[in-house]
Amino acid sequence: MSVIDEIKTRVDIVELVSETVQLRRTGKNYIGFCPFHLNQRTPAFVVFADTGTWRCFGQCNEGGDIFKFVMKKEGWDFSEALRYLAERAGVQLHSPTAEEQAAAEEHDHLRSLLEDAVVFFRHQLLHTPAGAPALEYLQRKRGLKAEILEAFGVGYAPGGWETTLNYFLSRGASVEDLLAAGLVTEREPGSAESRHLQKSDVYDRFRNRIMFPIRDAGGRMAGFGARILNPEDTPKFLNSPQTAIFDKGHLLYGLDLARKAIRMQDQAVIVEGYLDVIALHQAGFANVVSPMGTALTEHQLYLLKRYSKRITLALDPDAAGDKATLRGLQIARQAMDREQDPIFDARGLLSHEARLQADIRVAMLPEGLDPDEVVARDPKEWETLIAEARPVVIHVMETLAAQRDLNDPKTKNEIASQVLPLIEDVASPIERDAYRQRLARLLRVSESALLEFAPSPSTGRRRGTAQHPARKEQPAAKPEAATPTTVSGYQLEVYCLGILLRRPDLLYQVDRRMQNKHLPRLSPEDFQHTDHQAIVRLLQESVDQDMADPQNFVFNSLSLALMELADSLLARTAMLDPNEERVLEDLMRGLLTLRRRRIDQEMEYYGFVLLETQEQGDLKATQETQTVVQLAKARRYVDAALKEYTSRAATSARST
Repeated sequence: MSVIDEIKTRVDIVELVSETVQLRRTGKNYIGFCPFHLNQRTPAFVVFADTGTWRCFGQCNEGGDIFKFVMKKEGWDFSEALRYLAERAGVQLHSPTAEEQAAAEEHDHLRSLLEDAVVFFRHQLLHTPAGAPALEYLQRKRGLKAEILEAFGVGYAPGGWETTLNYFLSRGASVEDLLAAGLVTEREPGSAESRHLQKSDVYDRFRNRIMFPIRDAGGRMAGFGARILNPEDTPKFLNSPQTAIFDKGHLLYGLDLARKAIRMQDQAVIVEGYLDVIALHQAGFANVVSPMGTALTEHQLYLLKRYSKRITLALDPDAAGDKATLRGLQIARQAMDREQDPIFDARGLLSHEARLQADIRVAMLPEGLDPDEVVARDPKEWETLIAEARPVVIHVMETLAAQRDLNDPKTKNEIASQVLPLIEDVASPIERDAYRQRLARLLRVSESALLEFAPSPSTGRRRGTAQHPARKEQPAAKPEAATPTTVSGYQLEVYCLGILLRRPDLLYQVDRRMQNKHLPRLSPEDFQHTDHQAIVRLLQESVDQDMADPQNFVFNSLSLALMELADSLLARTAMLDPNEERVLEDLMRGLLTLRRRRIDQEMEYYGFVLLETQEQGDLKATQETQTVVQLAKARRYVDAALKEYTSRAATSARST
């Protein structure tokens, strides 16, 4: 039994969820109000005690096992949830190697040093004459209250070249530790800084600046962002350097304080400035974060997607306007340290959106106003701006068309030449068609003209239609002493995942066969267990990006615990059937059975809701009725496909 399986065996999901959700029994299951969203009129959160899983049939429409519940509740990643549940269950995790233990202790030491720096900079802001101008600027000019400044830990770095250095040296810190934490910088021989230094070879990195502590999603200190007070100083913004615990591309400012609001509102809003984040939180818009002066990275979007798939960029007109769109580059600033112009990358956003299966939109701020100025003028104006955020493609086409002569054929041609490649990058064929229709109406041309204008497909694979070259590998295994339709849900997940891990390229054929049966592609949500879902997501990412060695990609992306699970899954498929078609047929039966079980759970829940509605005397047609009809239709498609594959298996068995 793997560590993950042992934890699942020891932790009762009903007991775990009951600590947060008031549950009542309905047959063999338990039901209550979902803890992950507001404005609920009926209980939509179901715990399936027999399978150790849960599902929300309401607004968030998510589900999983004990790991997914803790991850969503606390805003943790899998490794953090694993540590918590292992401790709760009394399960010993693998002991780290000596190198890993040493690195962890070093990271903890650096974080402790940075926490001391937060206290030091706070004291400088609140209790020293030198910090008075910074406090005056924050409170008077930016309108920030003491409580919000305390919540974000905002401070002030004194102006001396060695003030911070000497303070920490007096408290026993070493120069090596201060360098490793990014609080001081080594001087270069002959540099301009050298004339300010007396004896030391290092000096304070942050001087006469407002200091913004930067924490990871779990609230642990990682570094600082700093803003000038004197307009003549440069650069305007300065971050901690790259350290063992600070990586600008892997952090989002304010996420530790925003994650709960993002989850509850099911939306994350990205702005550019630290002070904008703080001002918006003060105004009650706590679902706002900011990158740290870098181009927005896919890793940062992955961080946000843990809490919501709805992501909105609130950009000023210079960042997302006509000039920047024409340049076709990247979101936000490439480097605030160098004060480059904010620029916008529509194609990059669409790529992220497709891989993340997210909804990324763009909100345009009023000319000349920052987010904090908008919300200070009228909070409802901010709400409207975010509510009216547009999909990336629509934003680009309408921005390009603004104040242009659309009667000029050459202008039409110019806009079409820039927008159509973006439309071709959109993953969904339905969305592509809708965008082409909208562009045709905007330019007042026929859709057929746009289709003729569109570039012919490249020789590379088209999204969703690729066929991976056949690979001669070990054949896939049959289930151990059971068929896919008779084993338990957990065993079935293990069986299917073992085959997919050994043969990731089969996902191409699985998706194509699903499509041929009018079924959505394989989804991680077809698997109920969080560890299995994580591996499925990596498998899909590997084939979506057409990795040369998808199995290696998956294993290199796994944590130690998940790697142990993956190894055990591969071990189950050591003795494989040499007939690839039979393997694929068995895999399809298994996956279709998982899909049917998922639909059955949903139908069971909505049947319960309809029964309660009838008992209360409300016999009107409801949304639940329509949902049941849709689920029944989906179930018929799955049953038809499953019947076909089961019949083939029986025929094959008779022939052999």
